[in-house]
Amino acid sequence: MELLREEDIISLAESSVNSALKKGADEAEVFIYHGIARTVAIEGGQIEKVSRLIDFGVGIRALVNKSLGFAYTNLLGDESSVENAISKAIKSAKASKPDPEWPGFPTRRPLSNVEGIFDKDVLDISSEDLVKMASAMLEGAERVDSRVFPVEGGVGASYVCRAIANSYGVSAFDHGTVMECSLAAIARENDNITPICFEFDIGRSCKVDPESIGQEAARLAVLSLKAEKVETKQMKVILAHFALQQLLSYTLLNAIKADYVQRNQSALQGKIGEKIASEAITASDDGLLRGGLHTWRFDGEGVPQQQTPIIERGILRGFIYDNYTAKKENKESTGNAARPGYTSTPNIEPTNFRIMPGKFSPDELIGRINEGILVHSVQGAHSSNPTSGEFSVVAAPAFIIKNGKVAYAARGAMLAGNIFDLIENISALANNEKKVGSIVAPWVLVENIKVVGR
Repeated sequence: MELLREEDIISLAESSVNSALKKGADEAEVFIYHGIARTVAIEGGQIEKVSRLIDFGVGIRALVNKSLGFAYTNLLGDESSVENAISKAIKSAKASKPDPEWPGFPTRRPLSNVEGIFDKDVLDISSEDLVKMASAMLEGAERVDSRVFPVEGGVGASYVCRAIANSYGVSAFDHGTVMECSLAAIARENDNITPICFEFDIGRSCKVDPESIGQEAARLAVLSLKAEKVETKQMKVILAHFALQQLLSYTLLNAIKADYVQRNQSALQGKIGEKIASEAITASDDGLLRGGLHTWRFDGEGVPQQQTPIIERGILRGFIYDNYTAKKENKESTGNAARPGYTSTPNIEPTNFRIMPGKFSPDELIGRINEGILVHSVQGAHSSNPTSGEFSVVAAPAFIIKNGKVAYAARGAMLAGNIFDLIENISALANNEKKVGSIVAPWVLVENIKVVGR
C-alpha cells in the first residue's frame, strides 16, 4: 500500500496556510486527512463484498475580521483546487458574522509521544487474509449451534494519516491503523426468533480473534432462545460493555463537554468538586491511552492530546475543552477538538473516556446477584435527554440472573431512569475492560434500576 510522505503532507499544509494569508486571511488553518480502508462485508450469512476506499482531502479555515469561513477539497491532483478552496474559505469568512469572542487559532505546544496506534501488519494485510478472517468468524458462529444465523458483520483494516498547520506556528503529523471484526447473529427455533446479538473486537493492531467473535455472537443468540417475560420492579442490573457505552454516549459524555456546560445544557454545570457518582467510579478522558481508538498526538486543532481527570472516586474534577471554550474561561484546551475528516470543522468530543476497572471477574460480578438482569445491549438510547439524563430503553439481548447464575433470557424488558442516578448507584465493577467507541470500560453492577416488563 503506497503511502504519502510525511514531509510532503506537512509541506502542503504549511504552504496552503501561507497562501491563505497572502490572499487576505488574518488567520488560517489547514487540516489534511488521508484514509485508506479495506473491508469485507457479511450479509445474510455469507461474504457479500470486498471493498477498498481511499479518501484524501484538505479542509481550510480562514479568519477575516473575526469572521470564520470554511471550505474543503478532495481534488488534490489539480494544484488549483487547493487554491480555489482557500479562496472559497476566505469568501465564506467575509460573508459570515464576526465573532467578538474568537480567541484565535491555537498556538504551538510540544506534542507528547503516543504508543500502540500504528501496526504495520494492519497496513500490509491482504484482502485475501481479510476474507479468511471473515470466513473464520462465520465458521466460529456456525459451529456453536445449527440454529444460529449470522445476519451481518464484517472485517476491516484501515490506515489514517492526518496533518495540520496554522498561522500561529502549529505544524504536526500523525498516523495510525485500526483493525476491526464484528458479527450480528440471531437464533431461530420454530417460530421463536431471538433479538440480534452482537459481538465485536476493534483495536489499533492485528491482534483480533475473529473465530471467538463469531462464537460469542452465536452463544448469546442461543442463550436468547426461550425468553421469558420479566416482572416490573427495581432490580440490580449489570451493564455489559455495549449497553454501558450506548447509555453514556448520549448523556454523561455530553454533560462533560464545555460547550454544553457554557450553554446551560449540562446537569453537571457548577458541580466541580461535588460528588456526582459512586465512590467506585474514577474516570478520565485519556487522549494518550496506549492503543486507544481515539489516541493521537494532537486533536483536530493541533493541540496536544492529554489525560484529563473527569471523576475521581465519585467527585467531579473537570470538563473537556476545545480552544474556543477554553479561552472563554481563561483555560487551556484539553485537546478535545474532534475532527473525523477534512469535510467538517472541529467539535468537542471525548477521546478515550476511561472508567477504571474493578477487581471482579464477570462471573464474580454475576455471582453477587440473587435476582437481577444482565444487559448486553439496549435500543433507543439515542432518544435519551442529554440535558436531564433521563432515559428509557429496551434491553435486548438481556438475561435474568437468579442465585448468582444466568438463568434465562429476558423478553420485552425495559430500563428507565436517569443516568446521573445510575452512576451514583454503581456498586461494583468487573476487571474486563474493553474499548467501545469513545468509551473504555468494564462491566458495571448498578443497584436499584427500574426494570419494566412488557
